[in-house]
Amino acid sequence: MLLVVMVSLLAVEAYVNAKFTPDGTHDRQGQGSVPESVRTGGPIINTGHGAVQSYRLPPKTIALTFDDGPDPFWTRKVLQVLQEHQVPATFFVVGSQVGRYPELTARIADGGHELGVHTFTHPNLTELPSWRRRMEYNQTQLAIAKAAGVQTSLIRFPYSSRADAIDDRNWPLVREAGELGYLTVVNDTDSVDWARPGVDAIVRNATPTGDTGAIILFHDAGGDREQTIAALHRFIPELKARGYQFTTVSQGLNLSLAQAATPQQVAGHTAAPSADRWRGAALVWAIQIADGTIDVLGVLFVIVGVLAIGRTVLLFLLAGRHARRRRSPDWSWGPPVTDPVSVIVPAYNEKEGIAAAVRSLAAGDHPGIEVIVVDDGSTDNTADIAAALRLPNVRVVRKPNGGKPSALNTGVALARHDLIVMVDGDTVFEPDSIRHLVQPFGDPQVGAVAGNVKVGNRRSLVAKWQHIEYVIGFNLDRRLYETLRCMPTVPGAIGAFRRSALLGAGGMTDETLAEDTDITMALCRAGWKVVYEEKARAWTEAPSTLGQLWKQRYRWSYGTMQAMWKHRHAVTEHGASGRFGRRGLPFLALFGVALPLLAPVIDLLAIYGLFFFNSVETLLAWSAMLVLQFVTAVVAFRLDKEKLGPLWALPLQQFVYRQMMYLVLIQSLATALTGARLRWHKLHRTGQALGAGPTG
Repeated sequence: MLLVVMVSLLAVEAYVNAKFTPDGTHDRQGQGSVPESVRTGGPIINTGHGAVQSYRLPPKTIALTFDDGPDPFWTRKVLQVLQEHQVPATFFVVGSQVGRYPELTARIADGGHELGVHTFTHPNLTELPSWRRRMEYNQTQLAIAKAAGVQTSLIRFPYSSRADAIDDRNWPLVREAGELGYLTVVNDTDSVDWARPGVDAIVRNATPTGDTGAIILFHDAGGDREQTIAALHRFIPELKARGYQFTTVSQGLNLSLAQAATPQQVAGHTAAPSADRWRGAALVWAIQIADGTIDVLGVLFVIVGVLAIGRTVLLFLLAGRHARRRRSPDWSWGPPVTDPVSVIVPAYNEKEGIAAAVRSLAAGDHPGIEVIVVDDGSTDNTADIAAALRLPNVRVVRKPNGGKPSALNTGVALARHDLIVMVDGDTVFEPDSIRHLVQPFGDPQVGAVAGNVKVGNRRSLVAKWQHIEYVIGFNLDRRLYETLRCMPTVPGAIGAFRRSALLGAGGMTDETLAEDTDITMALCRAGWKVVYEEKARAWTEAPSTLGQLWKQRYRWSYGTMQAMWKHRHAVTEHGASGRFGRRGLPFLALFGVALPLLAPVIDLLAIYGLFFFNSVETLLAWSAMLVLQFVTAVVAFRLDKEKLGPLWALPLQQFVYRQMMYLVLIQSLATALTGARLRWHKLHRTGQALGAGPTG
């Protein structure tokens, strides 16, 4: 629904923002079909009811006409000049501009001036089908009806000039306009002010010869009209001094009809029907909403850019410093940690990977490892498979199904040791992973340690995208979070805890679907350090299909939002809790929620810009964002000592994977706002956690 609404608004914006070139610049063709009386006649042409009539203004009569407005700046300037010199004028308005500035259009009509149709988007009408031309006229009339409460019978085609320039392409348009009840208005003299030739040239171009009457073309929009304003200040007094009177087009036509003793009169404006006013209101609102949407998107684009660049700078500075400090020869957490470790493996229907996971854990090179497999009511013989391994340091515990937090708490209660490692049932450890993982406990302030999660099954494109995400979005971020002392998540795939810290924070709860994020935030609020150990590597099986990935990330995103809401009071607290609340929660809200939610703005504006803005500039801007992401990826891969080969999939990631993550986050936010309770989604496993392998 959001996408449909946004695309609809952008479509409206694209339609009403048609770019056009100045009037009178299009090439002319033959005039064989144009009647002689029209080519040699006046600038007002009536082809209604099968007649072909043209009219000139009486001698010493001038009708000033202004095209392409209203413009919020220059039209006001023109109206000020006209008011100062007490002369009326006729404004041939563009409907889309009327929709943007209805109050200015009303001011034109209320000031005794006249409105005429100059189409809705200023297209070259000869290139449009008849239905589209009628739509251009009707939409402009509706916009005028909403803005000024009137309708007009005057029309001027874009790119038209004098009567003697009407050619075989334009004559059918004039005939059609007459059948629709319009009087076609061209001009006698063209000021050519759109070219900004100088005030003298504009006055000279506009001045009629002798005492002839004239309809004169000026512009009140489409660019800088400072020369037009200056020329009007000179032109009007000079022509008044020569005895000219100034009228609107319809007033001038009525003077001509009166001199010819013709009884008919032309009304400049008539009251618009109420139905047209309501339809016009809908049209104007659509334009204004679309304009407002583009303005908001523009602001959001700046915000996204600032956030993305700011995050990148922070990552480069802090994550890089973190890596250099850890790899320094004199770095140490403290005395080597050789205390025994209890490894808890919660398992529910993990038959595909449980054997490999348990073997890797039991065979770790850290002294004193006990592995506790807590089978949470599996229905696929997971417990039997683990027990059949008959490993001396492995215990298998069976319990009724109660969820992952329940299984973890059961394991903690049964653990014999004070250092607790928690591992997902599909995760494979390297031989030295546990030893590296617990070394940070040499620092007595460390309460938990996040390990380095690697995607094992990297063969599929979806898995490659996740591999890139794990390295950039998870492991690189954890370096940054540790430096700022606001680590939000110790991953369930590989994390270590002090028992005292874990129990002091209330243990694992089922109050959120992200129990690992929940407990990590609780530890940070309790004042414990939560750190990242890159050497402790664990290989996990990432979802291999988009459907499975959606379920996983939906749960992660929703669970993270639940945890943020649960710990929201930390923002107003003091001490360690307040530090996490005012540092970690805003950081997570900005870069974990707001930035991904706003990031589609870049894609939307990129697509919109390719078709309706400068396509080269749009491509350059989008490419710059891609380069920024690529540089970030290279830095992350280098820090993690990963090969750069998988980065070939990064550009493709921008077109599918990233958009999917947007939708997941939007759905998660909608679920959170409605208060719905999301159930646990069990992912399908194939036992391919070692697809890339510790040596792959």
